[in-house]
Amino acid sequence: MIKRILSFFQKKEKLILNEFDDGKKEEIFRKIKDLTGLQPQNEHYFLKAFTHRSYLEKSKVEIKSNERLEFLGDSILGKVTAEYLFINYPNEEEGFLTKTRSQFVNKNSLEKIGFNLKLHELIFVYDKYLLNDKKKLSNIVADCLEALIAAIYLEFGEEITKDFIIEYIVNPQIENGEIHNDKNYKGQLLEFAHANKFEQPIYKIINEIGPQHDKIYTVEVYVNNQIKGIGKGSNKKNAEQNAAKDALEKSI
Repeated sequence: MIKRILSFFQKKEKLILNEFDDGKKEEIFRKIKDLTGLQPQNEHYFLKAFTHRSYLEKSKVEIKSNERLEFLGDSILGKVTAEYLFINYPNEEEGFLTKTRSQFVNKNSLEKIGFNLKLHELIFVYDKYLLNDKKKLSNIVADCLEALIAAIYLEFGEEITKDFIIEYIVNPQIENGEIHNDKNYKGQLLEFAHANKFEQPIYKIINEIGPQHDKIYTVEVYVNNQIKGIGKGSNKKNAEQNAAKDALEKSI
């Protein structure tokens, strides 16, 4: 009985593996070895990481897309980058750490890195889904990179995954001068909003106290119609900067 059950699952796995082009499969496994120095044993993790949901329409058997892996990879990426920044920038404030982590992990950064790693050449996707839409392909590449992080984690463990993220995601952005500290919190908040596809921050004065020559202003900042920070200052500019800083320190 057990042999029959095992035989059933082995046949099913073989059918699933047959749904993927052999040449592209081999390229994926070579790519994994190039990136990690290790040969994967559980091939299905990596095939799934490179499978966009549109490809399921072409399949004759039930296969899974990379969406669950993408979810896990996003969490792992956030954890590793947060830990890296906490350890390597001990004198920086929370606002800088939050902004920098956002730069490391936002979709624009992941798209660029994914294309640099040539992941787009290996993704299983239904061509009709793209219809020459480059933005769709960019999103697919960013999602694939997150799914790949999860596959590496499941196959090789935390340390190898951390090495991969630092080598291919963190270090290139630092070396390119894309990470820097500044005190323009309004500018940082605006960049954060754009990178995460949020609406532009809006600042509102909610209170003014004191005589004309010594006023204290209180400002709220809104992102996506929600209050995200509050700040006070001796003039409107300072109050807005402090509100933006508050929003960044709260991680939006």
